[in-house]
Amino acid sequence: MQQHKFVILNKSKPMIITIPDELIKNASENDQKYFIDLAVFLYDKRILTMGQAKRMAGLDQIAFQKEMATRDVYMNYDVEEFEKDLETLKLL
Repeated sequence: MQQHKFVILNKSKPMIITIPDELIKNASENDQKYFIDLAVFLYDKRILTMGQAKRMAGLDQIAFQKEMATRDVYMNYDVEEFEKDLETLKLL
């Protein structure tokens, strides 16, 4: 049985969330909402990356971002990342 594993690193010790593929595939529309809610929450708390969160939610990038927006959660993009992007653009 294939599984999705999400490693959550925190200051005390790592935690692994394992969700079997069959649970995701067999989730009803209502169950899918819970996966999306959990994924958005964990992303907003910076526990999951965008890639991990969208996989947990079972959505593509755009659909996940739309779900985030409906919950007033936005991309984790801080000033430091912005400055790195500006430096990269200057090199192009």
